[in-house]
Amino acid sequence: MADDMGYYVLMQGGKDTEHVFSGKQPRRAALKAATRGFTDIKLRERGVRRSGKCKVHVFKGSVETVDAPANRPAWLPAKVKKPKVKKVGIEWVKA
Repeated sequence: MADDMGYYVLMQGGKDTEHVFSGKQPRRAALKAATRGFTDIKLRERGVRRSGKCKVHVFKGSVETVDAPANRPAWLPAKVKKPKVKKVGIEWVKA
């Protein structure tokens, strides 16, 4: 993994879950979470704390099934999942 890779912990009900997604930007991690079927996505950024507060990125996500491209490899199925996310904002929560 690259040095500038970020790790984001999925939060549900105000608590951390065991799901950790990586990406250079929070949106990349949110797309991975949406692919797994999460719709209300709150990602706590690991290692970022200011004045005892953690940075949480909030997204709304969905996934749709679309046709695979015509030049797809043989192992790729005819239908693939395409995630979509929209950033709602950033929250600061107490650590």
